[in-house]
Amino acid sequence: MEFHVSLAGRGDLSARIYRQLHEAVVDGRLRSGEKLPPTRELARRLAVSRNTVALAYERLTAEGFLVGRVGAGTFVCANPPAPAPATATGPGAVPPRPVWRGLATPRASTRRPPYDFGVGVPDTSRFPMAAWRRQVARQLRDVTAADTLYGDPAGHPGLRAEIARHVGLSRSVRVSAEQVLVTNGTQQALDLVARVLLAPGDRVAVEEPGYPPARELFASHGARLAGVPVDAEGVVVQALPVDTRLVYTTPSHQFPLGPPMSLDRRTALLEWARDAGAVIVEDDYDSEFRFADRPLEPLHSLDRGDRVLYVGSFSKTMLPMLRLGFLVAPPSLLDALRAAKRLADLQSETTNQGAMAGFMADGLFVRHLRRVTREYAARRTMILTVLRRDFADRLEVVPSTAGLHLAAWPTGDVDVTALVERAAAAGVGVADLAEYHGFGPGRPGIALGYGRIDLDRIEEGLRLLDEVW
Repeated sequence: MEFHVSLAGRGDLSARIYRQLHEAVVDGRLRSGEKLPPTRELARRLAVSRNTVALAYERLTAEGFLVGRVGAGTFVCANPPAPAPATATGPGAVPPRPVWRGLATPRASTRRPPYDFGVGVPDTSRFPMAAWRRQVARQLRDVTAADTLYGDPAGHPGLRAEIARHVGLSRSVRVSAEQVLVTNGTQQALDLVARVLLAPGDRVAVEEPGYPPARELFASHGARLAGVPVDAEGVVVQALPVDTRLVYTTPSHQFPLGPPMSLDRRTALLEWARDAGAVIVEDDYDSEFRFADRPLEPLHSLDRGDRVLYVGSFSKTMLPMLRLGFLVAPPSLLDALRAAKRLADLQSETTNQGAMAGFMADGLFVRHLRRVTREYAARRTMILTVLRRDFADRLEVVPSTAGLHLAAWPTGDVDVTALVERAAAAGVGVADLAEYHGFGPGRPGIALGYGRIDLDRIEEGLRLLDEVW
């Protein structure tokens, strides 16, 4: 193992070696069971006497940080002490811009509740991993020297063609492959749009309640945010500020409430954008999962003035870890968006892009969608059945025909935040709609996802929710 020890400065050499090894064990750079260099070897590297290193090792061994094994060497102890909590930054620390102080990243939890009605997460156990591995293996097997160099920032040509074909057939979004940019999920697509279209101080209208990561991303670019209310027909167009530069909306399955935007409201929004000189970002994040009614035309398909940028993602239909998304842009913005993508990361990783192209071309993507949609439909039906049977006097389900979750309003005086906490204590994970409000308290409600809970656990999970009501 190579471990750097600095002997710069003054003071006892052995003490300096001891201190640096001690810090490396405590902060985890030297892990439990890791073998240290023999004293003779480390002394040679540092150009010091062997006794100088041996004294440092002996002190660390006496304090329990190291353990010596006859004939084997010196190792980090099995259970090194936990690192001390980080201290406050000093007066010379470099601060971030003020906007970033309020955009802390939540820590990902690896613990799942036994009855997980979490929102926005697919059932990864239903993913055809064997078929996906074959696609990835084929990409790696057929890679050429040219494939190992930097490619087109817009993404894998085959995947762009398959995305154009897919959205053209399934969503009537008629575009060429040239208008498609492959991105690292929806977030990068939104980031590219913000880079190209927004200047600090520009007004961005977002749905209220709405998708927090989009709201935070636009804020990080210095945009002035306006929360626009949503009703049963979608975003209220009359409430849009006149100086709005960009409108972010989820018209096919409003997040988090669920209703689709009506055709009249879509038409009104497009007319407003034309008159105001604004652009619309249409996030079609999970409309592939549709359970009733014919889908309404996307804003992009109704647009006649090239004012709609269409964003999609494979995080709900495939695996979130793949970070595959896409952006469909009007020709007037393509060069600028490609340049922004190049400056952001040169290009996205291409092996998964090629595998996704093959997965779609071979018909595996459509087959997977049909299979999981049937499963999600059964779970959704079960949730609705139990809610209508056991919660009819307490919950009003918000109408929705697509997606991976349902929203509901309590009909009585209920402290929803306390209810969600009691449910969590009972092993039931549900979402508080308050989490999606960014401009003050809104109507209390809950959201129930069906992407991660098995069909046979739904009734028991809702029974436990009933008990803690």
